[in-house]
Amino acid sequence: MLKNKFLTFIFFLTITFSASAIGGLATFTYKEPWYSLLNKPLFNPPDWVFGPVWTSLYIMMTVSIWLYWHTKNRDIKTVYIYFIHLIFNTTWSVVFFVFHNMFLALFVIVILIALIINLILRFRRVKILSAYLMIPYLLWCSFALILNTSLIILN
Repeated sequence: MLKNKFLTFIFFLTITFSASAIGGLATFTYKEPWYSLLNKPLFNPPDWVFGPVWTSLYIMMTVSIWLYWHTKNRDIKTVYIYFIHLIFNTTWSVVFFVFHNMFLALFVIVILIALIINLILRFRRVKILSAYLMIPYLLWCSFALILNTSLIILN
């Protein structure tokens, strides 16, 4: 088991930002011109917002799992759920931007939100700060769910 706090932080940071890199690459490569041609709701944020928001969220996710890992009562199943949730996080970008399948992306984001809620509840039992650090991510993904649904309706 990894016990060194610096090494575990680097480990979780690498895993978390690997998901970010895969999703970002999928988005960057396949987003245009498809996404620009979609009818978007008035509340759709400008493109420049997504980078800083996601970077902040991935940092908070990393700190959240890292703090959880360094508690006495951690449960390895929760760590596995964290890794599984990262797969769904990445899958949404691939399904939405690579395959342009908004319906399947909606299904993926619902599962992702369920996993985030599960993580928040699990973290809360052991390390409350880990749970709190996941709340902005839950809120952003909930907003993404509304945005995804709106794009389906408008297109």
